[in-house]
Amino acid sequence: MQKSSLIQSENVAGRNFLFIAGIIFVAFNLRPAITSVGPLVSMIRDDTGMSNGAAGFITTLPLLAFALLSPIAPKVAKKLGKEMTIFLALLLLVCGILTRSAGWVSTLFIGTGFIGIGVAFCNVLLPGMVKEAYPTKVGLMTGIYTVAMAICAGLAPGISVPLAENAGLGWQGSLTVWGVVALAALCVWVPQLKQRQSITNGSAKKTSESRSLYKSPIAWQLTIFMGLQSLIYFCFIAWLPEMLVSKGIDTTTAGWMVSIIQFSGIPFNFIIPVVADKLPNQKSLVLGIGIICIIGIVGLLIGGNFALLTFYIICIGIATGASLSLALTLIALRARNATQAADLSGMAQSIGYILAALGPIALGIIFDTLHSWVLPLILLIIITIIMTISGMGAGRNQYVLEKKEEAV
Repeated sequence: MQKSSLIQSENVAGRNFLFIAGIIFVAFNLRPAITSVGPLVSMIRDDTGMSNGAAGFITTLPLLAFALLSPIAPKVAKKLGKEMTIFLALLLLVCGILTRSAGWVSTLFIGTGFIGIGVAFCNVLLPGMVKEAYPTKVGLMTGIYTVAMAICAGLAPGISVPLAENAGLGWQGSLTVWGVVALAALCVWVPQLKQRQSITNGSAKKTSESRSLYKSPIAWQLTIFMGLQSLIYFCFIAWLPEMLVSKGIDTTTAGWMVSIIQFSGIPFNFIIPVVADKLPNQKSLVLGIGIICIIGIVGLLIGGNFALLTFYIICIGIATGASLSLALTLIALRARNATQAADLSGMAQSIGYILAALGPIALGIIFDTLHSWVLPLILLIIITIIMTISGMGAGRNQYVLEKKEEAV
């Protein structure tokens, strides 16, 4: 009897280890295929003859895919199973990375679209899977996978230019490297296919509940917070190297500055979800994030020596890292169950990324027109203020669709 219990315990531990490893490897792939592009924009632009607006669309296209497909992801997962859906999303991500690196303008955009689709499905489904597997450890598990996400997201822009120039891979080869990481995630995820769950009944009720989220003030506040923090993040991922080059910093150093944004946020990727899970509400966290973000952007606007610019970039990194992990944590904390978390994630990431998609291309067009980064940075300060206000609303200690919440 004891031996049977021990074997069963070991099997559960093994499944938990494989699940956590799978989540971590999927998280490794949620950003680098996108963040690796920013430092290479000038190479891509010179090689293809694109304008800044068109080059900005390379970063915007995945966000449009996030916006269009995020509501679909929970529905596909209900039919195929979450495990199979993520497997297929990773497969599409590998195909997208290889297609994007073919070297033609057409394949550049087609591959980027595939990447956006693959990442969109993984983005939406991970919060619900964490809520379902670890309902009492949402903050801890969210912290673990957002740290994993941030590590590769930070590494990607830093090594993009060295891979392209020093290793002689060109921008195409530099972008192809991330296909290896996606292929590794595909292999690590395979054991989860054995855990595939059958479709449950009551889908009509779930669909109705999903639609009613659009009547929830907290759901909308969380959606705006999610969207605007993503807009700020992707604007800096796309254009910080160009902003710094305009201040006289060389391209390689500018690329590593994007990595500094990523790496400076890593401790907060882990700390914020854990702290948020223990607090009665998350308003104070949102306010602190907003203040730090404004300090960073104002500093970048005013300028200064290299040390000061680095400090301001670290502030932006702390704010963007903390705001992303807090947004993902709030999706789980404001939902009663895994299904509601997936639906809320779909809403927040769909409408949220429509907002985010406007950022990089708008900043590129404004810079093309004015040849200055002053107005774009002022707009980002205003957006940060709006993000903070909406985030404080989303930080209230209530579930979406509660009766008292409906009365707000």
